[in-house]
Amino acid sequence: MANPFDLTGRKALVTGGATGIGEGIALGLAAAGADVALTYRSHQPEETIAKIEALGRKAAAVRADFSGMDEDAAAEVVGFAADALGGLDILVNNAGIIHREDSDKMPLDDWRRVLDVNLDSVWLLSQAAGQRMLAQGSGKIVTVSSVLGTQGGLRVPAYASSKHAVIGLTKALCNEWAGRGVNVNAIAPGYTATDNTQALRDDPDRSKALLERIPAGRFADPSEIAGAAVFLCSDAAAYCHGSVVTVDGGWLAR
Repeated sequence: MANPFDLTGRKALVTGGATGIGEGIALGLAAAGADVALTYRSHQPEETIAKIEALGRKAAAVRADFSGMDEDAAAEVVGFAADALGGLDILVNNAGIIHREDSDKMPLDDWRRVLDVNLDSVWLLSQAAGQRMLAQGSGKIVTVSSVLGTQGGLRVPAYASSKHAVIGLTKALCNEWAGRGVNVNAIAPGYTATDNTQALRDDPDRSKALLERIPAGRFADPSEIAGAAVFLCSDAAAYCHGSVVTVDGGWLAR
């Protein structure tokens, strides 16, 4: 029986793929056989590109700012990946930002900036990639939500709202596209050692409280999120539509 997790020959686009969870997913997909294009904003992609190529895969990168993205910009990013790799079979919507501030003090501009990146760009890129995938009759779209896609969190109202919405979008697209050959699913990572959690990990009291709540007793490494992405992008998940795979060390179980 062929390995159902094998991604050999698949062409993937991972947004925010130069660092953190995005890099972990990009490397995981490459290790499973996929060629990978990634977007980056401030983190330079050369090291990640070299790691992908060392696995014997084709790699490409394009700088993209998802704040204020429109349809043309989304089409350009998706088109870049398809041209660089020779097609597009997988989209992982990973890029995201977080803003921590008391809800009664958060300016509207900061609220809108988080929603722009974490929700609007996910919609636009999914639409642009989905058009290609629907035309070819196959494709995998994975959105990266969060455990805060089902919780409220503390001092992150825009982030929590965006991650709830991403799950809703995932299910809405599933309902339209599952019967047309395109799988749309989500990953909900728990607290992971990335730039987004640096402030929490640097705060002794907050870090202690979080670790006491996580049954695994530690933050995730970005590479530990990759397995869920490989699964959802593979034939092993052929009948997964609208699923939310939680990778949180047991956080939501407690």
